[in-house]
Amino acid sequence: MAKPAARTYSRTSQQALRLLGALLRAARIEKKMGTQALAERAGISRDLLRRIEKGDPRCEIGVVFELAAILGVPLFEPEPGALQRRRREVEDRLTLLPKAVHAPREEVKDDF
Repeated sequence: MAKPAARTYSRTSQQALRLLGALLRAARIEKKMGTQALAERAGISRDLLRRIEKGDPRCEIGVVFELAAILGVPLFEPEPGALQRRRREVEDRLTLLPKAVHAPREEVKDDF
């Protein structure tokens, strides 16, 4: 089986990933947690933790979110209950949107 081509990421995505990694690293250091202690608590390897802190885009998002939760790094809303309220608001908005999005049909040109 052929190896898939390397994925490219936009500059904005790369900057956001590096920022998030730096926020996680800063929180870990402020809490005086070593890489081994945090990795064990999150159930991951130290190598994966280092990659996340460097902003590697190939890391699993669930692990990144778990690290943020352990370290108390707010991702969306600083207030604990706000995240659930915000999720409900988005789900309500989704109920008003179409279930699927289809590409627009080409207009029939019947000018003879």
